[in-house]
Amino acid sequence: MIFEQHYLECLSQASYLIGDEASGRAVVVDPRRDIAPYLESAAEHGLTIEMVLETHFHADFLSGHLELAAATGATIAYGAHADTEFESRKLADGERIELGPRSTDSPDGTGGIVLEIRHTPGHTPESISIVVYENTDSPPHAVLTGDALFVGDVGRPDLLSSKGVTSEELAGSLYDSLHGQLMTLPDATRVYPAHGAGSACGKNLSSDTWSTIGAQRETNYAVAPMSKDEFIDVVTAGQSAPPAYFSYDAALNREIRPLLDESTPPLDLTFDDVINAVAGGAVMLDTRSPEEFARGHLAGSINVGMAGRYAEFAGGVIQPERPIVLIAEPGRELEAKNRLARIGFDNVVGALVQPEASMLANPDGVAKSSRLDVAGLTKAMAEIDNLQLVDVRQPGETEGGVIEGAILVPLTRLDAGMEQLDPARPTIVYCAGGFRSSIAASKMMAADFADVSDLLGGYGAWQQEN
Repeated sequence: MIFEQHYLECLSQASYLIGDEASGRAVVVDPRRDIAPYLESAAEHGLTIEMVLETHFHADFLSGHLELAAATGATIAYGAHADTEFESRKLADGERIELGPRSTDSPDGTGGIVLEIRHTPGHTPESISIVVYENTDSPPHAVLTGDALFVGDVGRPDLLSSKGVTSEELAGSLYDSLHGQLMTLPDATRVYPAHGAGSACGKNLSSDTWSTIGAQRETNYAVAPMSKDEFIDVVTAGQSAPPAYFSYDAALNREIRPLLDESTPPLDLTFDDVINAVAGGAVMLDTRSPEEFARGHLAGSINVGMAGRYAEFAGGVIQPERPIVLIAEPGRELEAKNRLARIGFDNVVGALVQPEASMLANPDGVAKSSRLDVAGLTKAMAEIDNLQLVDVRQPGETEGGVIEGAILVPLTRLDAGMEQLDPARPTIVYCAGGFRSSIAASKMMAADFADVSDLLGGYGAWQQEN
């Protein structure tokens, strides 16, 4: 058996290539949109990708099912309760997919790899899990749980990616799925989820990318003995604010849409091209580090550095259909484009590389950012009567404490959250360590806030000094 987990750190997203060496047949589960790694691995192992299995309609990324189907001729398959605009196969609960040779042709008479579909609604109504058997007579080797069961957590039921179903109803379905479909598997069965720590699809995900049913039975709070009502209360409480683009991606994953060309870089733009694009409604997305951005940037640009959860953070402060001009370091413009494409943000007009040269040639269009240390914040709080202090961390983070007087506006909901802020008041933004606050401050400056600074070192630095 060829079994590969492809883990994408910047989205905390896991996908899987499963192939039978004897037959050369393979499937990919929950693929990301830039599909080159699966094609390369399949070619290396002499495998033919025959099917793309989706555990559900993902909200946090745009899946690569259409790209893989176009590249390989593979069938796209979902659980029986999924409806798609494109042609797809519906998989019944208990249905078995054989990847290996038939048992009569197998030397040991046991055939090859078998995948068993189990309907596990709860995160979404159409969710499925996939049990992997090494052959027809073997015990379960692994289960691919999608967003039903994570390492240390379970999928959140409140993303509303399916209309007309409440989070309480989905949580009740998830309870039944866990105890009727997943926790009935042997303790030795390996658990391979679709996400790890950092994903907004749960609230307590482990940094481990796989586990076992037995280990989860012992350590996962959500499968501890409790009533269904208790479970509903536990899993619906304390969830983070999901990025604003989640509903956009959940809908787009059902639809026929353009395919990604992951090998062609964005159009190379001049400074004048950028100015014209902005005049036409484009947003400038500066992908450099917060430090570089603070030293000098094109006025009106938004800073989302590529070192962090670039696509997710960009999706929280830019509307999906808005044209985007990338400002990038030389050689990184293709990566910047493709990582945005992973969440379906395809409207990239082009890229301005070597922005420092453009800024030197056009100094009137350059701005600098104000970044304060803890001493500077303390002074501002003492001297500025109408200071507006904004905390852009998630609710789970702010439970551990906030700076007195701060207004809580999670970065993932900043677009809507700015409506409760006064752009005329002096504003200081902070997060946990200073990365997200640079994004938020740049977004506010681009929205014509009069005086914005962010806190170097964030709440962590504040705690150390107070």
